[in-house]
Amino acid sequence: MPSSDLESILIEWRGSVSNHEINVLHAEAFDHPILDDDWNEQLQRLSLGWVTARDDQGLVGFVNIVWDRRAHAFVVDIAVASRARHRGIGVQLIQTARGYTTDAGCEWLHVDFEEHLHDFYLNACGFFPTTAGLMHLR
Repeated sequence: MPSSDLESILIEWRGSVSNHEINVLHAEAFDHPILDDDWNEQLQRLSLGWVTARDDQGLVGFVNIVWDRRAHAFVVDIAVASRARHRGIGVQLIQTARGYTTDAGCEWLHVDFEEHLHDFYLNACGFFPTTAGLMHLR
């Protein structure tokens, strides 16, 4: 990928972001109606931090990192706008989050993902496979 693909993208740890921006991006990424969630309250209360990606049109990427305030951090809600996909933005979001998560003293960064995202998380981002469990609650 040419470096120019990312030159116009501003990646920020704990970048300023509005609830509406995240709700719109999340709805697009996860194919659901636009909600009215209070992301800023959730981010302040639960997150170690988050990473935003912006281009000249606005928010194109976001990842939330929650944690146990000790050794474990978790990737939640990674999203890249369809107009900006396949440019390395998702990898940059994870790399940025990894650096700040390490700086915060965490030992492990966890992620759960669907099978079609295997190459992204394991090959592009550097996660390694583990055995995990999942319980469907509703």
